[in-house]
Amino acid sequence: MTTDLPARMLRLLSLLQTRREWSGTELAERLGVTGRTIRRDIDRLRDLGYPVEGTTGHAGGYRLASGTAMPPLILDDDEAIATAVALRTAAGHLTGMEETALRALAKLEQVLPARLRTQVAAVQQTTATIGWETRSPRADPELLGSLAAACRDHESVTFDYTTRHGGTATRRVEPHHLIASGGLWYLLAHDTDKDDWRIYRLDRITSPAPTRHHFTPHPVPGDDPAAYVADKIATAPTRYRAIATVHAPADTVRRRTWALATRIRPRSEATCTVDCSSNHLPGIAQTLAALDADYTLDADPEVTAYLRQTAARMQHGATA
Repeated sequence: MTTDLPARMLRLLSLLQTRREWSGTELAERLGVTGRTIRRDIDRLRDLGYPVEGTTGHAGGYRLASGTAMPPLILDDDEAIATAVALRTAAGHLTGMEETALRALAKLEQVLPARLRTQVAAVQQTTATIGWETRSPRADPELLGSLAAACRDHESVTFDYTTRHGGTATRRVEPHHLIASGGLWYLLAHDTDKDDWRIYRLDRITSPAPTRHHFTPHPVPGDDPAAYVADKIATAPTRYRAIATVHAPADTVRRRTWALATRIRPRSEATCTVDCSSNHLPGIAQTLAALDADYTLDADPEVTAYLRQTAARMQHGATA
């Protein structure tokens, strides 16, 4: 045992956590030791409960696998702060995760060095989160985690999917990216049966199952998953049509409204059109109210009727 063994073991563990697989040669070069030393250190990690697997290939390698218990994680300063802040502020977006996130945060804060604990406390004491009621269902953390792993590992999955018309069908896909938008989570995946890209809402996915089949990812059109999904959401069929011609520049409107950027199109330097179409009438009203400019509206009768009723209720409330 050498005097630098503990530091080297921590460094080795940190490296194994940053990538899915390392070759023994790469690890030896990073740590400045021999391959034999790496093999001994891997055995030491296994004795401590870390599930390090050997992999086959040209030169063999190592990777951290799932085990029967959760061993300690090694985080650098920036990762520790980011994890603590994320646990504190983001728990409300996952169903049933509030208490679990707070327990994890308490464990993390207990072992943080004083200098980091002070920084995390400062962030928590000087920030607050407004809890908005939303009609959007929150994501199931187990489903989110399993799909994220499939995206990372390039492993195809099957699941049952409920369409917007209420029908259910089994899908087999190559998952690529998870996208959050407007309180919803979407899976961007390449459907193997249709040989095309598809977008699936996570709240409509049930019975996900890995296939143990790994694939080479297809390139996403435009090389930007978020932009691709945003464009598809913007052009998806909606129940209610509402197109506003706004007397304000497109750039100004983009800063004022939650509308997707692809739904805002300039007509001139001083005007633009905003596609406010949606499946929910209150959402259309909220988008129009946020414009803060004069506009003319081309919309379905149900939309104009809802807006008149809403305006009448507001007027009545203001004069009561």
